[in-house]
This record gives sequence, structure tokens and C-alpha cells, in this order.
Amino acid sequence: MINRIFGFFSHDIGIDLGTANTLVFVAGKGIVIREPSAVARHKKSKEILAIGSAAKKMEGRTPATIEAIRPLKDGVIADFDATAAMLTHYIRKVHESGTIIPKIPRPRVVVGIPSGVTEVERRAVVDAALSAGARSAYLVEEPMAAAIGAELPVEDPTGVFIVDIGGGTTEIAIISLGGIVLGRSIRIAGDEMDEAIVNYFRLKYSLLLGQPTAEEVKITIGSAVEVDKDKKEKFTVVRGRDLETGLPRSQKLGSDEVREALAPIVQELVGHIKDTLEEAPPELVSDIMKRGIVMAGGGSLIAGIAEMVSEATKTKVTVADDPISCVVRGCGKVLNDPALLKRIRVTSGLQ
Repeated sequence: MINRIFGFFSHDIGIDLGTANTLVFVAGKGIVIREPSAVARHKKSKEILAIGSAAKKMEGRTPATIEAIRPLKDGVIADFDATAAMLTHYIRKVHESGTIIPKIPRPRVVVGIPSGVTEVERRAVVDAALSAGARSAYLVEEPMAAAIGAELPVEDPTGVFIVDIGGGTTEIAIISLGGIVLGRSIRIAGDEMDEAIVNYFRLKYSLLLGQPTAEEVKITIGSAVEVDKDKKEKFTVVRGRDLETGLPRSQKLGSDEVREALAPIVQELVGHIKDTLEEAPPELVSDIMKRGIVMAGGGSLIAGIAEMVSEATKTKVTVADDPISCVVRGCGKVLNDPALLKRIRVTSGLQ
């Protein structure tokens, strides 16, 4: 019994510290936490009031004394204290209680980060993980983790093309022999899509929507290509503030309008994917044509986006199984392979 308790508490942890969502993988247990990256706290005392789903429900609904924030922006830490509090909460949640048996070793943590972050931003992630109770923290670039999570042969001498559309960044990378040959980290992703929807309907209907409402519209009826003629257009009803009268108003929105709102963002993403492919060495392009492009991240679930990328690049495009969890599953696999971790990690921090 004691061995089972100690074995559980000493499990290593993989974390996808995303702008929109945080996922936690525990070795031997799988994915145990899927929560929004959100924190609610008192403005003056900075006391943490809620984390995760409870905090996300407070967005846009808080009184003057409380702020509901997303501690990460564009894939990097925007509020260190809130991020550390969020990580501490999740690590303690995994352990069920870190104070019952205080002599239990603290876990090793592998964190997925965008490939374009600076050294200072990397250090901030390591420091946040260590202050949250990790024994050691290792950083793995998100496109590499996503490719591993999608079970692509990243260590083979063949080209692998991965596109990970997250909340704050889109990671585009060509991987071969355990390293990123060519990569782009674009700060255009899910958040910009939500903002595009807000701006579009503000201009078209003089209707102001909140970010959570825009995100719900994107998930519900968002698409990248036209609906087939034999399929019915989708509609949803949203509620917001009329900018002319200042009063609440409901508005029926169609999927064609949402597609038009998302079009500039989607076209820009497709352009970056094409540019990356055009810059790739010929031998890797040959490999990619055989295997195709693999998409991961929540943004890859938008209807028709894979078809649009395929048409633009003239290459087969597939969406990974459970694309939202690819990065954290990759971090989990790296935990079980010390040799792979040593090869692909960005940097590490020890307390």
C-alpha cells in the first residue's frame, strides 16, 4: 500500500501550458486535467479566488474588486504570479494533497512552449514550474511535442510537416532526425479568430459581443470553406450590447457570416504554411508529399480548414486524433524516453 501511494505521488508530469487551455499528463495515468488557462483573483490583495473552468465562467462578469484574467498571452507568460498559482493548483490537484506526506519527492515536469519564445520567456516558464513545486523542469517546443503526440516518426531521416493551431500561437514546423529543420511560430491563432468575429459583427450589426461568446460562435458554426449545396447553412443566436442604443440585443448569425469574419485570419495562416513548404529542402518536400501535412491544436477542428490547406499546398492534409491533446501527449511520451528528452529539450532548470 505504501509503495502504491509513493508511486502515485512521485509520478512525473507533462504540461501543455496553453494560452486558452492547460492540459496535464501524469505518467502511468494519462491526461488527468483539461482546464481553461484562467485565473480569478482579488485586485488589491491578489488572493486567488478561482482557477480553470470556474474562473473562465467569471470572464466579463466580475465586480470592480475582482479580475478574471488569462495569465498567458500569445503563448507566453503575461502574468507570472497568476501562472505560478495556476501551475501550483494543478500540480497539487494531481497529487490530491501535497501536504499529507511531505517527504514525497516532487515531480519532474516537461512543459510544451512555442518555438519562437525568447530566452527570458523560457526562463519565466521554468521559474513558474519550479515555484509551483516541480523538482526539475524541462521545456519542449510545441511543434515537436505535437508531432510526437500525433505518433509521427520525428527521429527518422524523413520529413514530417506539423501545423499546431493553438489559442495564442500557430506552430508550423518541418521535423527530421529529432530536430526542427524549418519552423515558424505565428502569433495568429484562436484568439485572433475570436477577435475577428467580435470586430466583424461590431461593424456589420453595431453589436458588441464578448470574447467567450465569439469563441462559442467560432466553435459552433465556424468554418473555413463554403457549406456544400446539399447541406443546410448553420445558424445561432447571440446576445450582446447594441452600440447605438446601449441596450441588450439578440441577433441571428449564419455560418456564412462567421466564415467571412474568419477568412482573413485563415488565409494568412494558409499563406504561412505555403511559405514554409516553399522554403523546405527538396528531399524533405518529397517526404512530405508522401506522408502529407498533419494538423493539431483546437484550431484544426474548424470545419474545412484542412481542406483549404490541402487545396492551397496541393498536398494531403490530415487532422490528428484528438488534436487538442497532441502536445500534452507528446510531453507524456517524452517523460518515458530519457534519451529522446535529452535530444529534443530546449533548456532545463533545477532548483
